[in-house]
Amino acid sequence: MARRREATTAINVITRRSRLSRGRIVGTAIELADRDGLDAISMRRLATQLKVDPMALYHHVDGKDELVDAMLDRVVSDIVPVTAEPWRDALRGTVHAARGVMLAHPWAMRALEARPATPAVLRHVDAVLGILRGGGFSRALSHHAVHLFGSRLLGFSHNLVEHDAERSAALLAQWGETLPHLAEFAGAGQTPDELVACDPDLEFEFTLVLLLQALEERRAAEAVAHTGAPR
Repeated sequence: MARRREATTAINVITRRSRLSRGRIVGTAIELADRDGLDAISMRRLATQLKVDPMALYHHVDGKDELVDAMLDRVVSDIVPVTAEPWRDALRGTVHAARGVMLAHPWAMRALEARPATPAVLRHVDAVLGILRGGGFSRALSHHAVHLFGSRLLGFSHNLVEHDAERSAALLAQWGETLPHLAEFAGAGQTPDELVACDPDLEFEFTLVLLLQALEERRAAEAVAHTGAPR
């Protein structure tokens, strides 16, 4: 009986290992990061989740850095570029598609800023450049546009000032004495009814609209300079 149990255990271990794949590892890691954050990811914890020995993971990924890159590549691959006319609708739709993916995987925003561009990121930027070039942008203006948008092309932006409701009162009081303009910006000295909540989606959309308007003006001015007539 004991030998039978040992044999059954050995077969189960072999079966789990045979089913282990890079795709399964990456998918499980994304699920863990979505639930607990990227800092919670470790090879040991991932192995526990997959019910395998940690060393088995290294047959598929070299370590956490490669794992994170693969996770990011999988996530960014979920962004589907929008094909529409005019170019503004296509780019706006593509950026919103990217934002939807990023909001589904909040950990990816910080990781994308810290890691080199993955193949999926490069494909996404290539699709954006295709939208711009197809919309009549010159190579130079397309180049400027990509730098102007920065991380917004991937659906997120970096906030210089983070709002933390739990410590806002004490912080605003401190700023009111030493950083008057920042305090005014953050709402210091206002009554609760006067405070304007910082809505990340609203701020993102506000910036996106301004960027699209500015680029359209520059694109039209370029067209006039080259042809003598607006397009």
